[in-house]
Amino acid sequence: MSTKIILNQDVTSLGEEGDIKMVADGYARNYLLPKKLAVLHTPQNIKQFEQRREAIETRKEEKRKAALSTREKLEAESIQIQMPAGETGKLFGSVTSAMIMEELEKRGITGIDRKKIELKQHSIKTIGKYTVTIKLYGEETAKLEIDVVSQDGKAEANQAEEAKQAEKAEEAIESTETSEEEVPEDIEKESADEDAGEEAEDPKAEE
Repeated sequence: MSTKIILNQDVTSLGEEGDIKMVADGYARNYLLPKKLAVLHTPQNIKQFEQRREAIETRKEEKRKAALSTREKLEAESIQIQMPAGETGKLFGSVTSAMIMEELEKRGITGIDRKKIELKQHSIKTIGKYTVTIKLYGEETAKLEIDVVSQDGKAEANQAEEAKQAEKAEEAIESTETSEEEVPEDIEKESADEDAGEEAEDPKAEE
């Protein structure tokens, strides 16, 4: 069974003040109604909310403006998180949305719900640069750049050395291919002269 209610204030993952929702009876009876987070959807309550409509819309507009301001702050940030990691770059542990939220709070950016920080696979398990999406208000989202590094720097040094060796190997291959393709001019001329001489000596050519 379900109950039709009107939200008396914003409820995370459910809706905003003034929204009409259908929820489970137990959720309404045991949580939303006793805590005054919602009221029953009745003609009297509908009338009261209509009288509050202008004030509700004003608050929603303020939330939109606050979300835009927060997005600007987030997209101007670049967070570095140090983690213990092996030489291959795999973390001993993982970077979670809760850790990112804590780092943001250290920078004075508060009010971000960790559940709205979207991470692939729910966590980061290797060093590297990542872009995470943070849901703000309504359809507003922000992109946050995160640089996950090892505490001792060994993983980065190992990766840099591997990249250097790979680059050298690629250059060696390219050098070999180039030398095979290039034929010295004098060899080409000598080959052409030999071909011409063979044609002149060919008996069939004289006939």
